[in-house]
Amino acid sequence: MRLTIVGCAGSFPSAESAASSYLVEADDDAGRTWRVVLDMGNGALGPLQRYCDPADVDAYAISHLHADHAADLVVLGVYCRYRPSGPSAPVPVHGPEGTSARLAQLAGADPATDVSGQLEVRTWVDGVAVDVGPLRLEPVAMRHPVPAFGIRVTGPAEGDPGRRVTLAYTGDTDVCPGLDTLAADVDLLLSEAGFLEGRDDAVSGVHLTGRRAGEAATTGKVGRLVLTHLPAWNDPDVALAEARGVYTGPIDLARPGAVFHL
Repeated sequence: MRLTIVGCAGSFPSAESAASSYLVEADDDAGRTWRVVLDMGNGALGPLQRYCDPADVDAYAISHLHADHAADLVVLGVYCRYRPSGPSAPVPVHGPEGTSARLAQLAGADPATDVSGQLEVRTWVDGVAVDVGPLRLEPVAMRHPVPAFGIRVTGPAEGDPGRRVTLAYTGDTDVCPGLDTLAADVDLLLSEAGFLEGRDDAVSGVHLTGRRAGEAATTGKVGRLVLTHLPAWNDPDVALAEARGVYTGPIDLARPGAVFHL
């Protein structure tokens, strides 16, 4: 299983990166590559095309419905409908309750941007796993101002398909019991760190800091921590230092195009 960072900017696209979007790939026993995209924040459709045909992705897994995590589903629908090779079969999209209504709101009333025939929306149920080829997706309810899920993805280890590995993606969340469940014993924790210690202490229930992400990684005995969802106005080195102060394992900053092999 491998993880490619498509976009990692927090809250809005930066000059260097699309908003949150992450490609997970795994090969089955027959050699067929299965693909799941975690979130489709604004700007993500562009760079996703570097790695695959977006219409051929086996499932899109959406953590929550804020624009920086879901807005490019609308242009994905346009892409699937009008590509020269013809419309694709409806692409499965897993998301929170209200995903269809949110996409209709983003698409507007113009029939040309209607995504209902291109995207097959399915609703997450907390703790109920979804299988996509050799990948198993498990949604875990998180703490955010709107319904939000973290997603555990389990699949075959790259180079050793008989062994199973797990990555966990927090989506957006503050500290909560679900975060501990999500992070427990995973090989890689892809964690947002949108806030900074000291600056954002008065705001609760929205985002993690680098320190909180590091604490979750330590509690969960995580193999590797990757920090993402860093807004353009944050110094990434500050978030990195916060995490390193409480977590002794390997830590990386997410960067567009970075690939992590599990």
